[in-house]
Amino acid sequence: MNQLPIIERAIAHGDRIAVRSATGTHTFQSLVAKSERVAALLLGQDRDLDEKRIAYLVPAGEQYIAVQWGIWRAGGIAIPLSQSATEQEMIYTLTDSQVVAVVVAKECADKMAFCEDHGIRLHQADDLPVSSRIELPEIDLNRRAMILYTSGTTNKPKGVVTTHACIQAQIESLIEAWCWESGDRIPLFLPLHHIHGIINVLSCALWSGGQIEAYPRFEMDVILGRVAEDAYTVFMAVPTIYVKMIQALEGMERESRERIVAGFARMRLMISGSAALPATIHQRWTELTGQRLLERYGMTEIGMGLSNPYEGERRPGAVGKPLPGVKIRLLAESGESNPGDGIAGEIQVCGETVFQEYWNRPEATENAFVDGWFRTGDIAVVEEGYFRIMGRSSVDIIKSGGYKLSALEIEATLLDHPAIDQVAVVGINDETWGEIVAAAVVLKAGEAIDLDSLRAWSKDRVSAYKVPRQLIVVDELARNAMGKVTKPAVKQLFEASQESK
Repeated sequence: MNQLPIIERAIAHGDRIAVRSATGTHTFQSLVAKSERVAALLLGQDRDLDEKRIAYLVPAGEQYIAVQWGIWRAGGIAIPLSQSATEQEMIYTLTDSQVVAVVVAKECADKMAFCEDHGIRLHQADDLPVSSRIELPEIDLNRRAMILYTSGTTNKPKGVVTTHACIQAQIESLIEAWCWESGDRIPLFLPLHHIHGIINVLSCALWSGGQIEAYPRFEMDVILGRVAEDAYTVFMAVPTIYVKMIQALEGMERESRERIVAGFARMRLMISGSAALPATIHQRWTELTGQRLLERYGMTEIGMGLSNPYEGERRPGAVGKPLPGVKIRLLAESGESNPGDGIAGEIQVCGETVFQEYWNRPEATENAFVDGWFRTGDIAVVEEGYFRIMGRSSVDIIKSGGYKLSALEIEATLLDHPAIDQVAVVGINDETWGEIVAAAVVLKAGEAIDLDSLRAWSKDRVSAYKVPRQLIVVDELARNAMGKVTKPAVKQLFEASQESK
């Protein structure tokens, strides 16, 4: 039987250790066997799921991999769910993608108790058939494989659909660019409903025969201890984590710091992504560890598109050059393609690594492309051959702690607050988080609100990283002639309040 390439490679890696986690060590061979049992569970009496959508809520580790592979091997489309999502956010994802079943780990089962009310089957990831002796379907690489939900400039997240061929192209591009090898070892603590964790860490490591050490979250003390023990050869994180590690290292006793720093120094590759890395943090990390972080650029719709080189200059503040197999152009406002050094344009991407469509949104899909090029909405310039990101073409995207947040989505939630008449959400620069969510509100007559009460109200309605961290009650100065709050004026208000501190 023909297997998906990722399964073929896992079979070839045999009894090598693929994953270390709190449950022990797990080989590639055991992951393949367990994924077959997951596929058998999902198929039941069917021969092929025929691209039915299967969501899953499973912590990082061997069980996550087996479930993901099992969905694919049964012919389903995998939809990973966020561990931090609220019930309302999960219901939106499941109903929008028309999920027929959810696979859930035992420790997460309480979060998915609502599935029965929505007619969605719930499977326990721990309750698999003893035998998997069934015939699995052959999966064409052009079939849909995964849907990741991303916040764009609409008020609801869109499902980004990738095929098996697209995922393979994304993996192979990074394997080549970052010189992945079978001896690599990497910690996995990034969220596994985002492309950074799923493709850059998990899939690249497994494809190459490397080893993952899985954590449910970033556990600073444990991970730094493992760094001191030379547990890892590759390390990937978002800028926020590098900021926190710098703070931790600077606060340590000299002997402890030196052991950890030596462990970082011996790694072959350290990468930062998902948000802009401040040049000061880039420089400080090099001063502490001797490592020059490799910064790259990507998004859910394209995988990774640009990267500083593995060999050569890693330029602070720049995201490098196009990755293997990725075609990129800048389109200037004048309509000129690749206008030359120093002239800004929108990054547009085409090639096998680009997603297929937005799920059930043909109009949004059509609007996202021009002449076959995907319009990222990110503005950049080329300087001596290196791309530098200048910002979003939309003010409605906030990048905070590695997450891409929709300001419009947060605004729609905050407008449900009984005291709020108008709201404008913006991102405010923050060295630790990149940007933080800030809300400016106009109150209804006779109402009052403060930040603590707004945060308490918000935390049950949106994920923690979408809860406002700053609040301003807007007066007439921030409204336009129509009496509406304008985001440029709101930005100025927050910036002025920061400068006055």
